[in-house]
Amino acid sequence: MLLEVKDLRVNYGHIEAIRGISFEVPEGSVTALIGANGAGKTTTLKTLSGLRPVRSGTVVFDGADITNLAPYERVKRGIGQSPEGRGCFVGMTVRENLDMGAYVRNDKAAIAEDLERAFTLFPRLKEREKQVVGSMSGGEQQMVAIGRALMARPRLLLLDEPSMGLAPKLIQQIFSIVKEINDQGTTVLIVEQNAAQALKLAHHAHVLETGEIVRSGGGQELAGDPAVKAAYLGGDV
Repeated sequence: MLLEVKDLRVNYGHIEAIRGISFEVPEGSVTALIGANGAGKTTTLKTLSGLRPVRSGTVVFDGADITNLAPYERVKRGIGQSPEGRGCFVGMTVRENLDMGAYVRNDKAAIAEDLERAFTLFPRLKEREKQVVGSMSGGEQQMVAIGRALMARPRLLLLDEPSMGLAPKLIQQIFSIVKEINDQGTTVLIVEQNAAQALKLAHHAHVLETGEIVRSGGGQELAGDPAVKAAYLGGDV
């Protein structure tokens, strides 16, 4: 098992945002966390990245306890994240943003290979390599954010709301690329409000409500669950 989360609890001040969740991410899989705004999805990913402190519980990555490891150490171990809202360096070029993704690495030949991989996955970034990211569309910035995360050569890629604010055509494109990334061997944990797309892509999925996991199963299994349909897919119970 690549990632194991056990009885994780996270607070914002006195408010318990994550209430004892446990789940696993098998190596090679796409695992989805779905839920409404405020369910705790982004907090979960921030905690896995080391950006939020853990009140209790453990995070185990590739057999090692990383619960209290610094964020940059987690990147070194193979956890990369494309954050909610993209988090691009808007005053820098596409190439400079991608180079920032490789900041913990010094294997120049492999970095060059990964840069070409990013440009192959996102040809538009190659076309706009020298363009300042702040002048690009939301969809293009999302491509930069995912490409930058891949530049760390992660074993586990954390994607936080990659479809947020994008036109339907671009959403399809982003999800196709996420599938391609997974097909190439990168394990993916995706947090997504677009439950239909996330469940279609995911091998495993978990539903978060107010900081608790209330349902778990295969992606197709949850997509067919009447309660999940009613709450997140626009269906009827």
